[in-house]
Amino acid sequence: MSRFNDSDDPRRRLLLQALASGLLAASPAPQALAGLFGDRPKQLPPGRSIYKLEGRVLVNGIQATLETQIGATDVVETGSDGSIVFVVGQDAMLMRNNSKLVLTPQMGKQTITQNVVNNMRLLAGQLLTVFAKRRHSIETPTVVIGVRGTGVYLETNPQETYLCTCYGVVDIAATTDKTSRETIESKHHDKPRYIVASGSKGKHIRSAPFKNHTDQELMLIEEIVGRTPPFVFPGNEYSAPRREY
Repeated sequence: MSRFNDSDDPRRRLLLQALASGLLAASPAPQALAGLFGDRPKQLPPGRSIYKLEGRVLVNGIQATLETQIGATDVVETGSDGSIVFVVGQDAMLMRNNSKLVLTPQMGKQTITQNVVNNMRLLAGQLLTVFAKRRHSIETPTVVIGVRGTGVYLETNPQETYLCTCYGVVDIAATTDKTSRETIESKHHDKPRYIVASGSKGKHIRSAPFKNHTDQELMLIEEIVGRTPPFVFPGNEYSAPRREY
């Protein structure tokens, strides 16, 4: 069964080294992130979807630029050298390389809401996302996830999905075994899970370690939609109100 490599992005390695050395505890988190990601995180202005992108990133099959608009009916895909940080409405996402995400909008009476995502399908790759305080669903090849206004990190391939509920509540059900179900309530990366495609009945959900994403990355994507995560960072840099659930 394959596992994902956490060393494919040199900037992430630098960030993790900074965390290990105490750099981010000694300096305000936004300034530290500015040095690692290129500019100080701030809320995206109206009409802007993409905060940052690198390499090959396609939106509906067309190479994206910083001016590309991403809505709730779009497909976002990254190549082997690609990554993107973007928002749709009040939901924010960080996609790494070799990933494909299909967005589905909220449906009204014979209409769709272009900037409100109701469902997303992560067909491959790695995604860190934070949601506005409402219900969403996420599907991967091995799991269906009911999200109740939270932050999650996912890695997926046809054999398994790694899921970390960074904070909030999710309901999960294995795609190939409906008896493998769990509700996870997490305050701070409390219960990471693997959800696998095969195995004994009722045993497709397994404990997993915390890996491959950081609190600072969560701060970044919450920041660009005007929020902060609900937990305290090293050095207690945050003075803004926390999200409430």
